[in-house]
Amino acid sequence: MILPMKNKYIIRSRISEKKFREILKYFAEDIEATKIANLTGISRISINKILKSIRVLMSKECEKISKFSGEKEIDESYFGAKRARGKRNTHIIGV
Repeated sequence: MILPMKNKYIIRSRISEKKFREILKYFAEDIEATKIANLTGISRISINKILKSIRVLMSKECEKISKFSGEKEIDESYFGAKRARGKRNTHIIGV
């Protein structure tokens, strides 16, 4: 017997979609995990796991659209006097 999915956002979750959307709303409002646990009636440990998975997914999406993902070449050079004592060279880093 196949049971219907309780939540289409998280596989094998015992939390309903309504509760998950409520947690997501509180996360977007920047409410602490302990307050979210009190408001939803779900344990703080479960809330922390859900919020961590949301943060991981958000960081993966940000990396996909980031200009700095993948390999980058960095060049460094010094400009200034060749043999002057006490003179400081200018350090330049190019990306």
